[in-house]
Amino acid sequence: MLMHECLDSWLNWLTHEKRARPNTVLAYRNDVATALAFLGEHLGQEPDLSAFASLRTSDFRAWLAYDTNRAESGKGTPDGRARSRARRVSALRSFYHYLHIRHGVSASALRQLKAPKTRKRLPRPLSRDMARSAAVDIAALEQHPLCAARDEALFTLLYGAGLRIGEALALNLRDCDRAAESGLRVTGKGGRERLVPLLPNVLKALALWRSQHPCPAPEAPLFVGLRGKRLQPAVARRVMQVWREQSGLDNSATPHALRHSFATHLLEGGADLRAIQELLGHASLSTTQAYTLADERHLLAVWQAHPRARK
Repeated sequence: MLMHECLDSWLNWLTHEKRARPNTVLAYRNDVATALAFLGEHLGQEPDLSAFASLRTSDFRAWLAYDTNRAESGKGTPDGRARSRARRVSALRSFYHYLHIRHGVSASALRQLKAPKTRKRLPRPLSRDMARSAAVDIAALEQHPLCAARDEALFTLLYGAGLRIGEALALNLRDCDRAAESGLRVTGKGGRERLVPLLPNVLKALALWRSQHPCPAPEAPLFVGLRGKRLQPAVARRVMQVWREQSGLDNSATPHALRHSFATHLLEGGADLRAIQELLGHASLSTTQAYTLADERHLLAVWQAHPRARK
């Protein structure tokens, strides 16, 4: 069995069994296809399963050296390029894991390959006051009253419930029917569902928007554009970009920053880390623990500002 056939089978498995997001599947396909192309040239022919199973760590080091040289000739920061290389190593390891499950191919040689080290990115939340006023201030920039009500509901939901922008825009009107009693059912990464309780101000903003919704059918998208089609994430990001620039904020003030703000402010208020994990829909607690590191930085900054900090 040739490796391009294994690649197609793996991508189909990611899509239909693991329910990976389309962007993830596309990125993994490009990463692994590039690696297979190099290994094919390295070996002198397209490897089959037997040849792939016999690859040594030195073969993978040769691929990583080639990938490093290719990346350094391109654009981007050193840390950004290191992250891209680490992602490609991760994609190849995921492919090997699939080959091990389905075809018994050992991944011992690849496990000995060290991925490039990258600096851990810490969440960059907005301040409490800025996060609280963001939805109203963003809506105030809209000249069309329909878009203003929609934007206030959308950004209130992002901060008030900690949703990803894709999760919020995937909602339909019927998803809000029982939100007041049982919470909002959200489908996150990997198709995982979770129930998110909604605060009164979030319910109020959603109710106001729903009363003005141009297509009140239960199966209609919750957030739509002026033409009645589902709102695209790029539109929401542009709306927030205008507000960000007028407010003098840096590029980290994105819709996802409202999710960071939700988690960070809960943590600062004493919320349990496990509870925050469930609300955010993180599969692993280690992902949620990034907020504890950000909180430690905040506490250190406060301590250093104290008049007696240097004594």
